[in-house]
Amino acid sequence: MKLTRMFEASRRFLFFDYFRIPYREAGESPSDTPRGYASIRRIASGTQRALYWPADLNAAGLLPPASYRLDSIPFHAATVPDRTAQAVLASIGAAWRPTDPIFDGRGQRVSSVWRDDRGSTFLPFDPDEAIRNYWSEGYGNQGRGQGRLIGAARSSYYRLRPLIPRSPQIWFRRRWSKVQARSQFPRWPVEPGLHDLYNFLLRAVAQVAAEPVPWVAWWPAGHSWAMVLTHDVEHEEGLRNVSRLRDLERSVGHRSSWNFVPRRYEVGDALITELVGEGCEVGVHGLHHDGRDFASRSIFEERLPEIRSYAKRWGAVGFRAPSMHRVWDWMPRLGFDYDSSYPDTDPFEPQPGGCCSLLPFFIDDLVELPLTLPQDHTLYVILSASDERVWVEKTDEIRRRNGMAMLNVHPDYIFTGGTLEAFRRYLEMFGEDEEAWHALPREVSAWWRRRAQSSIRRDGNGWELVGPAAAEGSIAFASPE
Repeated sequence: MKLTRMFEASRRFLFFDYFRIPYREAGESPSDTPRGYASIRRIASGTQRALYWPADLNAAGLLPPASYRLDSIPFHAATVPDRTAQAVLASIGAAWRPTDPIFDGRGQRVSSVWRDDRGSTFLPFDPDEAIRNYWSEGYGNQGRGQGRLIGAARSSYYRLRPLIPRSPQIWFRRRWSKVQARSQFPRWPVEPGLHDLYNFLLRAVAQVAAEPVPWVAWWPAGHSWAMVLTHDVEHEEGLRNVSRLRDLERSVGHRSSWNFVPRRYEVGDALITELVGEGCEVGVHGLHHDGRDFASRSIFEERLPEIRSYAKRWGAVGFRAPSMHRVWDWMPRLGFDYDSSYPDTDPFEPQPGGCCSLLPFFIDDLVELPLTLPQDHTLYVILSASDERVWVEKTDEIRRRNGMAMLNVHPDYIFTGGTLEAFRRYLEMFGEDEEAWHALPREVSAWWRRRAQSSIRRDGNGWELVGPAAAEGSIAFASPE
């Protein structure tokens, strides 16, 4: 029988689905997989190597979901302590040894990754749980009581904000930013933990395969990273400045997406037609920009029909929530093709945190496009930056990790101080990078869907990409070294 997949998994594996690594589901666990655990192994006769991890996260003996550290990689998941792992691994019957240590929040070693003399690996946590807890901000950096307190304070602030002059608002934000900057996780301006975890897992599965493992590269047409420009237009002043900012971008050959607040000011159909005609994109930026779109489920559901009606009127397929407010379980209810309300890391927003991802991902059937560069208002108004250094340094890191540099610049604020010139220099610095895919958000979302609908299969002695991404996509390989 011709083998078209590299691995067999005892259950669906989110990590393989995300990378598009070729595998099949076995439907049941092999006889040597301990009860309550999952596994993947190479599809080949005589293969003895496997990767094991806990599947029953409520099993006795597991440490509860909490923040741990695998060497230098932070993660949040239920974890098998070493004493439990020893008993579990004894049933498999090989010579196992603890290798990579795992520490708790106090810095004490509580668990380990284990390896045996045949080349198998035992992970004491579920990789899928760890990845989801990054994406969904389920990493437990604040207790429920503290979370409710912060939510109540945020609601009170937005009720009072219309009564507070602009200068006191900025003064408060600057003072509060010194407290927010103390956050230990996610780190700012870059939190590498999720992507370091990806690399660790890729090496682990490549060691099981004992050869390079194919996966679908992140970007089409040979590009190694993506650069995406967006603008949130918050006030009448920003609306008046759209043409000025667009002139700058046009002069250096860039397109961008413009997110409007339909009930805060009047958006003329002529402006929408002009932007779309120039190859730009238009999105919806909430309804009123009053901080209440996600204040409660009832308000959220009440506002959805009108939000969707403006999306239909403008031909918009993307949404970004004002002030980056977000609720994981509600986002797919928006009814858009993509959302861009999650920062990768941002301690300075009213809702601090972040998904820690420099790449898109799915929330159910919604494509999430993380905002991965600090916003201009945060950087230049709140933190008083004087140049483009933070943008440039983080973009260099995103390029190195083959990620997506998504920037949000407001026409409301960019014409103050030296922000406009910093933005111009940034565009000129990266505008001619031939490895960058200069794309609109809707183009990234469409590509991400084509990539997710494609797969890798064997073609003779090699691998081929099949499906909607085949014409423009490419295959990358993870090395066991």
